[in-house]
Amino acid sequence: MIPLGIIEDQAAIREALCEYLGAQPEFDCVLCVASHEEFMVGLAGLTTPPTLVLSDIGLPGRSGIEGLGVLRQVLPQAEVLMLSVYTDAERVFEALRAGAVGYLEKTTPLPMLKEHLLQVAAGGSPMSPSVARHVTRYFAPRPVVPTADALTPREQEIVRAIEDGLSYKLIAERLHVSIDTVRSHIRQVYRKLQVNSKAEIIIKARQRPRLPW
Repeated sequence: MIPLGIIEDQAAIREALCEYLGAQPEFDCVLCVASHEEFMVGLAGLTTPPTLVLSDIGLPGRSGIEGLGVLRQVLPQAEVLMLSVYTDAERVFEALRAGAVGYLEKTTPLPMLKEHLLQVAAGGSPMSPSVARHVTRYFAPRPVVPTADALTPREQEIVRAIEDGLSYKLIAERLHVSIDTVRSHIRQVYRKLQVNSKAEIIIKARQRPRLPW
């Protein structure tokens, strides 16, 4: 049997969790309390500490995320699974950074919650779909940011001339091309750098001082 600890401040939910999970042959519900402070006090009287902890986040006193660090120190072998009504990206990543091995919505049905706890015990990291979406978005490939490498040598010359404050006519004279050619090159620069004005080109250049233009 897996020694299980539960931290949930809402009495009705806590009792339902303790009653259901405690009745499962895989778990021994050794501690079921309303706060992290109660949990730490209760640990002192246990002969077998929990190796798996199910914790809420919105708790009185020390929050579930704040308590993760304490739990990791006191019970370094225990795995902590978060159960919360909050599924925003900020809380999800705070919990995972603090050491949670999984993050579930509080609306998770009890039979599914049991399966997720067994997954944790087997080395898994279960997450509700809305939580997993935050994680996959975080690790998704970022859009390629346009750089000077996307510009041809002539287009880079155009950009340098714009930075020098030259008009289309003066740019054409400097590069010995027609004004229509200058306009064509500038349209390409706008498209490649995703800007809409000469001012934006200058701003991009100042933001990226290492670019070769």
